[in-house]
Amino acid sequence: MKIASFKNADTVIYGVVKNDGIVTVSIEFQLRYPTLRQVLEGDALQALAKDTDNRTPDQSIDDLQLVPPIYNSQRVICVGINYAKRYPLDKPAPPPEHIILFAKLDGTLVGHGEALEIPAGAAAETFDYEGEIALVIGKPGRHIPQEQAFDHIAGYTIVNDGSVRDWQKHSVHAGKNFSNSGACGPWMVTVDEIEDPFAITLQTRLNGYEVQSTNASEMIFPIPELIEYISHTIDLRPGDIISTGSPKGSGGSRQPPRFLHAGDTLEIEVSGVGVLRNHVG
Repeated sequence: MKIASFKNADTVIYGVVKNDGIVTVSIEFQLRYPTLRQVLEGDALQALAKDTDNRTPDQSIDDLQLVPPIYNSQRVICVGINYAKRYPLDKPAPPPEHIILFAKLDGTLVGHGEALEIPAGAAAETFDYEGEIALVIGKPGRHIPQEQAFDHIAGYTIVNDGSVRDWQKHSVHAGKNFSNSGACGPWMVTVDEIEDPFAITLQTRLNGYEVQSTNASEMIFPIPELIEYISHTIDLRPGDIISTGSPKGSGGSRQPPRFLHAGDTLEIEVSGVGVLRNHVG
């Protein structure tokens, strides 16, 4: 299933994507599970499929304002330097000895089709993009061994880890948490639709020109190792998002650098998931 969340008047609801439309969950189902995160917490993906089965779309995707699929996720955990590349701040980076983690705060990610907010002042001069494959946790766990890692993943989505490079020199947290600087979506795809997670591909296009291209097999720390490591530090919970890192080709790592400007269009495509598209400004 492809499951999207979207605004409806003053609230957010969700439904299953079919062709170019969405089958909105029934009122009864939403009363029981108000958000997609609560569907995951209730281990109710099969119930969601049953609720929307044999129904035709009741809304067109083009008519909806999508939000990040797990729009009320309690934690967005990001992995730094998980592909061989030139580090976009100053110089090439050797492969890290340990997994590098940071977090995105609430309010940093917008949905598919929404505008990325250019930072004010000098920060706008180093506003960058990073296309990433993201995992959505469905089963809670702590100290998860690698061989059980995929049992805890409910699905996959896409993240643009928007970054302000000069502010990363202040701290990673500062550079990675400007309001509305990144994006997530367009929806979550359940694991049954991804045949081989190690073969997932990612391409990022800026104004139609390909700037990033990779597949999951090129990660320095593969998905099972990420799950094991992160769950050693915290208890993973349903609805947690793990953004697995970005390959070479971000604006700050290009020669010369090519940062984002008003009017740019950014598209991040992940095989089996779809395309996350946002404009700048």
